[in-house]
Amino acid sequence: MDSPHVTLKVWDLGVRVFHWLLVALVTALWFTATSDGDWMTVHQWLGVTVIAIVFTRMVWGFVGSETARFSSFLVGPKSVGRYLKRFISSGDDVAFVGHNPAGGWSVMLLLSFLVFQALTGLFSNDDIFFDGPLAGVVGKNLSDVITGLHHQLFEILIILIGVHVAAVIVHWVFKRDNLIRPMVSGVKKFKSDTTAPSLQPAWKAFFIGGVSLAIAAVALLSLE
Repeated sequence: MDSPHVTLKVWDLGVRVFHWLLVALVTALWFTATSDGDWMTVHQWLGVTVIAIVFTRMVWGFVGSETARFSSFLVGPKSVGRYLKRFISSGDDVAFVGHNPAGGWSVMLLLSFLVFQALTGLFSNDDIFFDGPLAGVVGKNLSDVITGLHHQLFEILIILIGVHVAAVIVHWVFKRDNLIRPMVSGVKKFKSDTTAPSLQPAWKAFFIGGVSLAIAAVALLSLE
């Protein structure tokens, strides 16, 4: 007989909006970087928006909801190893209220690469019409080097996103653990003895995000 289950809210609205905003922004960055036409100004603003969103998520990792805080999901390598061993050998996955140990570090890696990607873009140029707002600070030669790094980082980022998506599919197919639905609805089913996490109101996250975006926009306009 199956044990009773309870539906708990595990992700606050802020985390979910940040997540899907980043998905949309990365897609738009790819489009503006690879499409014909003069999209570089739009591309630049999208990159600055990524910096603001990632900064907001980093702040939320310290002051936000229980499941959003880094202290709740960033663990040592031994804990990650134990989780992966159990994940591979066990028929059923361990139900984590928030990120699992491997997923938590995957999130941090993706956020780090997004920041590096966006920051290098500020120093890049397209060798034709467009220079990043900080390209003149480092000079043409170094800007060219950073531009190459900017392109290489994006290729690595695409690979990391692919691994992330593959991991979600593996959870869904082999562990019957749908990770997408909670990131849309915010809720997930657990055994009845699971404790609901403490969640912060969304307005706090959006306030931090608004301030971050305003600062980033003012900084970019001051450099142009």
